Amino acid sequence: MFREVNGLPGHVLVIHAVVVLVPLLALVTVAYGAFPRWRPRLDWAVVALAVVTPILAWVATESGEELEEALESRGYPPEGLAKIHEHSEYGETLLWFTLGLAVVALLLVLSTKGFARLQSLPRWVPLALTAVAAVLAVFAIIYVYLTGDSGAKMVWDGIV
Repeated sequence: MFREVNGLPGHVLVIHAVVVLVPLLALVTVAYGAFPRWRPRLDWAVVALAVVTPILAWVATESGEELEEALESRGYPPEGLAKIHEHSEYGETLLWFTLGLAVVALLLVLSTKGFARLQSLPRWVPLALTAVAAVLAVFAIIYVYLTGDSGAKMVWDGIV
């Protein structure tokens, strides 16, 4: 399912969206939490990114595993497979940080929208969620870099 799209490896097509959307989710979520007066303009973007980005990160992970299996079945050299496995581990970690950031982003929007049932929440809840989002954002961006860098090095070094 994730192996090819019109003859191109699906992984190559999806990763570029992840490289752009994960940092965008991180920045927009932190800005939403840190600048209350921007919230009416950013809420839709936070929600949209929090829904779409983890899905694309999952698709990138699954398509990468498909590509790894295809290379392994073709008898790819073990040293190349070791680098692919390292890249895959970075991608798995990125998926979890992205998913965590998306959940916190959605909770942050819910906690600040003024819904009747949520008005009884303590005032520190959005601050705490913003702090958690900031930490997750930093780790997500770090793992976007590590994953992307390891993948790009494999391509440019002719490993993949």
